[in-house]
Amino acid sequence: MRGTHMPMLPGKSSPHSTLMQNLVRPQGPAVFVNYGRVEDYKTLEEMGVNVVGAVALAKYGPIYRGDVVQNAFEAGCVGVVIYSDRKDFGGGGGKENWFPNGKWMPPSGVQLGSVLMSKGDPTTPGWASTDGCERLSDDELAERLPQIPSLPVSGADGEIIIKSIGGKVAKDDWQGSKDGPVYRVGPGPAVLNLTYLGNQTISSIENVIGVIEGAVEPDRYVLLGNHRDAWAFGAADPNSGTATLLEVARRLEKLQKKGWKPRRTIVLCNWDAEEYALIGSTEWAEENSKTLSSRAVAYLNVDIAVAGNGFHADATPQLDELIREAAKQVQDPDNSSQTIYDSWAKSSSPPPVGRLGGGGSDFAAFVQHLGVPAADFSYYETGGYPVYHSMYDDFVWMKLFGDPDFHRHVAAASIWGLVALRLVDDEFLPFNYVSYVKELEKGTKELQDKISGKGVDVNPLLKAIDELKRATNKINGEIEQLKGSKGQISSLWKDCSIKVRELNDRLMMTERAFTDSDGLSAKPWYKHLIYAPTNHNSYGSRNFPGIEDAIEKAMGIETAVTWRAVQHEVWRVSRAIKHAALVLNGQLT
Repeated sequence: MRGTHMPMLPGKSSPHSTLMQNLVRPQGPAVFVNYGRVEDYKTLEEMGVNVVGAVALAKYGPIYRGDVVQNAFEAGCVGVVIYSDRKDFGGGGGKENWFPNGKWMPPSGVQLGSVLMSKGDPTTPGWASTDGCERLSDDELAERLPQIPSLPVSGADGEIIIKSIGGKVAKDDWQGSKDGPVYRVGPGPAVLNLTYLGNQTISSIENVIGVIEGAVEPDRYVLLGNHRDAWAFGAADPNSGTATLLEVARRLEKLQKKGWKPRRTIVLCNWDAEEYALIGSTEWAEENSKTLSSRAVAYLNVDIAVAGNGFHADATPQLDELIREAAKQVQDPDNSSQTIYDSWAKSSSPPPVGRLGGGGSDFAAFVQHLGVPAADFSYYETGGYPVYHSMYDDFVWMKLFGDPDFHRHVAAASIWGLVALRLVDDEFLPFNYVSYVKELEKGTKELQDKISGKGVDVNPLLKAIDELKRATNKINGEIEQLKGSKGQISSLWKDCSIKVRELNDRLMMTERAFTDSDGLSAKPWYKHLIYAPTNHNSYGSRNFPGIEDAIEKAMGIETAVTWRAVQHEVWRVSRAIKHAALVLNGQLT
């Protein structure tokens, strides 16, 4: 087999230059590793299957493909082949389900994608990639790249390999479609040969940034972002989002022609090279980090605006109510008798807002690195869409299955625009930290249940959350008092604008306090101590990632030292929450 996942495309630089050339030809017996998760390798170990020196055959599934490669390397494999199993992506049936007859991936479909584990240009970890900047040496860079080659193949090719693997029969939940072959784990007798030949090249990329300057607070930025690069045609990912961003820009232009001027500055961001480890947004955010840290109100992301029915939103918690209020103002594109909120709330009231802990899109640099409040909006069916990152993600698929009348695109633009306008024009920023307090309380309860009897004291967390709750009640009261006092002749409120600005600064800067300059111990680029990707799935997320990583280690190595490390992480998060409470309070101790 010839080819590979692309390991990297470094970011912004003027000249094209080659850093080094790689030629790698690993070979080994094929071993079936299910989805390539850590628990899958544990299952193979329990079955007595030796994967050292083998080439792993993995199904695309619940974890990021880069983690599939990393997990295989750590298990001792020399290469990885990843395919789209028709049970997961082909609808489990025959050609009547496959595109163009149905929405599902045909057997010839190949999901492409980066396998790089870091964010941004790997030659400039933590600083901006610009002309003449410092870059890692070849030796330093080699440590940050995937250590074994990988190759994405079609479901048809994957099934051929499956048929050539012998050994023990895989577990029932590892098996494929009922009419398919029996899945065995190997290793062998099939032998896979991979050839990787590629250059690591510095190449120019271009972000497109549009600015509508604010009339009252030009130094306060509300950012809207979407990437435009795609692995193939990219009708859903990212062109549905790009079309939506252009529609929002068109509506803003119409408002301007009618005389509207935004209170705060709007920054429209169209990112390049998102598919290569979020390079465009990450490098821009790193280059402008100090300005954004002091001036960014919020970042609103739309990557895949539409890939099916069903509205979904993810956000940092202080934006929850704002998003729900906007959803009440937009007609459901699939049922004109109700709003988006009505359909969204059918399964749960209030409707659930997810969190931005995963590192799968351009919000990562803003939330997880800088601590900027953020949200992400999308229309899709639970589980994603089957032609993701393939050549079948094209206009025909979108017209037939994703959004036949393109009404969902219009609705996505409406939600995005309404949330942006509230953040831009509301005199008081529409942030409510009540949701944040509830989220932290819920996370702490789950943490208590997990480490019960391990001697870890979570009282520092509980006390810090209580301080944040009091600060939230205080600032909400101050806002209501100020709203009621405006217009009165009173020396106390003679210059309301100064007080409004001070309150808004506290609301805006509180999210920054959840970050720590040292970052997570295993992933220092991730500064946010509340939301970040999990250790073995960059698409996954969890509350208190540093604590969770320490618990995972302590559970595997039960010593006093490892559990003290868990306690240390509890203290770190507690201090961050206390700092957030102090910022929201607006007072020195």
